[in-house]
Order: sequence, then C-alpha cells, then structure tokens
Amino acid sequence: MSKRLLIKNVNEIVTCSGFKQKKGKEMSDLHIINDGAILIEDGIIKKVGNNEAVLKEIDTSEIDIIDAKDRCVLPGFIDPHTHFVFGGYRAEEYGWRLRGVNYMEIMNRGGGIVNSTNSTKEATLEELIEAGMKRLDSMVSFGVTTVEGKSGYGLDLDTEIKQLEAMKKLNETHPLDISTTFLGAHAVPKEYKGRENEFIDYIIEKVLPEVAKRNLAEFCDIFCEDNVFSIEQSRKLLSKAKEFGLKPKLHADEIVPLGGAELSAELEAISADHLLQASDEGIKLMAKNNVVATLLPGTAFSLKEKYARARDIIDAGCAVALATDMNPGSCFTESIPLIIALATLYMNMTTEETINALTINAAAALDKADKIGSIDVGKKADLVIHEFPSYNYIPYHIGVSTVEKVIKNGNIIYSKEDKGGLLCYKI
Repeated sequence: MSKRLLIKNVNEIVTCSGFKQKKGKEMSDLHIINDGAILIEDGIIKKVGNNEAVLKEIDTSEIDIIDAKDRCVLPGFIDPHTHFVFGGYRAEEYGWRLRGVNYMEIMNRGGGIVNSTNSTKEATLEELIEAGMKRLDSMVSFGVTTVEGKSGYGLDLDTEIKQLEAMKKLNETHPLDISTTFLGAHAVPKEYKGRENEFIDYIIEKVLPEVAKRNLAEFCDIFCEDNVFSIEQSRKLLSKAKEFGLKPKLHADEIVPLGGAELSAELEAISADHLLQASDEGIKLMAKNNVVATLLPGTAFSLKEKYARARDIIDAGCAVALATDMNPGSCFTESIPLIIALATLYMNMTTEETINALTINAAAALDKADKIGSIDVGKKADLVIHEFPSYNYIPYHIGVSTVEKVIKNGNIIYSKEDKGGLLCYKI
C-alpha cells in the first residue's frame, strides 16, 4: 500500500464521532455520513465527509482507492478487557459447569484462575507469544484493531513479568495495538490462603516496582471480590499503583455487591468491569466521576448468570463499554458478533449504543478516546469495512461476522476475499 488511501462511495460512514466517552443518551448518536469518503495519509485520517466534497478537494493520482459502494464503514472495534496470553486450557471445567458446578466451587476444586497459573508458569515465553499471536489473528477477523491484555496467570514475579513481556513482544510484531494491564492480584495463591494482606504486600513490594521499572503495563487491575480481595486491599494496591504511574482498573461487583463500583469512583479509575451486582449508588458515583462501565456479557452467558444491568447503567448517565473477557476459563471466546448479539438481545442495549460501546467508549476504557475509537480527522486510521450497506445488518446477522476488510494505521491487514488471511505485520 502507498501512504495515501481513499475509501470512496461509502453507503454509510458510521463515525461514532467524538474525543471522549459518550455517556447516557449520548450513546445513541452514531454521527452517520451517507454517501461518504475517507482520505488517509500516513496512517492518519485526513478528511471524512460527503463523497463529492472530499473527492473535489484531493488529487487522486498516486493514491490507493477502495470503492466501498453498498458497504458501511465503522471504526475498528476495540476489545478493552481480555486475558488472551495464557498457557494451557480448561475444557474440563466447562463440562463441570454444564453439570451445575458454580465458579467458586470450581476454584475450590483447584480449577479456575489458579489452574491457569500452573500451565502459564510451565509455558515458555516463546510458547506464550505463539499462542497469543494466533488469538490476535482471530480477533482481527472479527474487526478488532486494538485490544487490552491482562497478566494475572502468574501470581508471582517471574510469571507475571513473562506474560507482560509476551504482550510487549506481540505489540511490537502484530498489527493490532495492545494495551497492557498488570493483574498480579487476580487470585490468592495457595501458599497465601488466609494471608491475603501479605500477598498484597508482596505484589506491592516485589512485583509492582519491577513492572513499572520495565515499563511493561499501562494499567493495574485487581479482582475485588468476596473471598478474593477486599475493598481495603484493592484500595491499597491501586493507590500504590497510581504512585508508580499505572492507571487503575478493577474487576468489580461480579459475584456479590461488595462495593467495587463505589471504590472505582473514589479512585477515579479508568474503568470498572463486570458489575453484575453493582449498586445503584455505585453506578451513580461512576457516572459522576467518569468511570467507564465495561460490561462483559459473554462471561455471564458462559456462566449462566444474570447479565449486568446495562439499561439501568446507561440511563443513569454512565458510559458503557463492551468487551469479550476472552480467557481460558469463564469465557473462552474472542467473538465480537457474540458480544453484539448478547448486548442487543439480552442486555436491552440498542444497536447504536452497542456500536458506541465497542468503539469510542471502548477506547475511553483504555484512556485512548482522543486517538482511536471514531472516524475523526486526526485520529488513527483504524477502520472496518462491512459487507452490508448499513450498520443495522451487523446485529441482524446474528452471531456471524460481517467484516469484509480491516484497516489498521491506514494499511489493509485483513480481507475476507483473501481467505481470511492477515496481509500485513508490523515491521
């Protein structure tokens, strides 16, 4: 590809225009341009508007052109909560769940997060990179252009660093951009059972400084949950992480209403995620303090739990993002079409809210809404061309990807017509 790309004759450009999170009623506005065109130069969006007006202003010689007649173009999808770097699998646990064994009982059997830590500790750095590469390739085919990845399958210094280094290497070599989160407090190791405060001190004193020193993460997260880490422990770790320059996130109120939503507002976290049991007061405080509510319907679906109250959260004036929670246990999927289906059919979200939740608000959940997440002049040219003329077809084609081409930094990196192969890697 040349450094200039023109996408013309687009039936619908769904811009999701904005440079910050969309809250409440704002999530219904997609800022659509009909019969539009987009000019990209050096990986940046230079012009977007009516087809005739854009073409009139540019010299189309020495420029690559995509004719998107009868197509719609959206910002690249952003997946702001995943655990995609891990060793081993937990297929047996899926069978247990089908027989009625709940998540906490699986953990008590030696399954769950601790099970994955053993496999991840045994995996080499190269094995983690190779497995992560394949998962990222699959994400691209669903239209994802930026993904967040968490550590947390180490629970010790060496393995946490190994996971984060794998993501750093993948960010350097794979076309997707990866935002990295340190989740050292993902579970309590067996040797620290009953000594959770000591484990938090270990993470703060031994692991966190090394993560910060090596510049391996943008965010720090914690599993704030009953029988895992308390509000006080979560506050202590995330406050210390802020001192090291890591922005706070947290797994909040997934299983019981512990007060994680309230804590996220207190700490002015970038996002609070899960929120199946979040209180009305917690949601209200999150909206007030601009904490993005990242909802993970795939996890509720997989665990046969009630979904987060997306309708109430949006109506309370909060910004909602959506993510897959791709992980080896509770939600082994990177399928954006599945997330769209669950959000629209079972979480009472409109198509417009769902699209904003996977683009501009997902960008806000990574503190990057000023750079990605919408089709605006000056932003990175991360775009998806869909094979239908309107965004309305995306949820309508239930559970099936409508992605035809994926453009990352102005380069076509995926095309369905090329048998789904990735076309470009970072150099």
